[in-house]
Amino acid sequence: MIFIAILIGCILGAILGLNAPMISYTYSSYLAIAIIAALDSVFGGIASVIKKNFDLKIFVSGFFGNAILAILLTILGQKLNVDIYLAAIVVFVWRMFMNLGAIRRYYVEKWTDMIKNKATKEKKEENKEKVNEKS
Repeated sequence: MIFIAILIGCILGAILGLNAPMISYTYSSYLAIAIIAALDSVFGGIASVIKKNFDLKIFVSGFFGNAILAILLTILGQKLNVDIYLAAIVVFVWRMFMNLGAIRRYYVEKWTDMIKNKATKEKKEENKEKVNEKS
């Protein structure tokens, strides 16, 4: 169910993105950091669904909380003339890769188990055929 929502969101975002006006350079850093923070929350949500400990309240609060904190760091950095938002980008991207790694491991293990089960099933069928031939 969540994958369908993600797919619909991606398609809708792509369609809107193609028809949206260009973002000015002034606001591009705010938008970029907010998108990265939101993607971090999405990957974290997918990883928690896989681990079977997903909580919608935690996901929504993290989604908006991360984005707002990242935007506030960007504003503070621009006021101080220091690129503080780079630290947020590093942390969010690191977390995205960690969550993506957990998601990848889950599906690789699931795929490996499926192949093992298929091989075991074929081997059992061969053994049954051999037993039937002997009788």
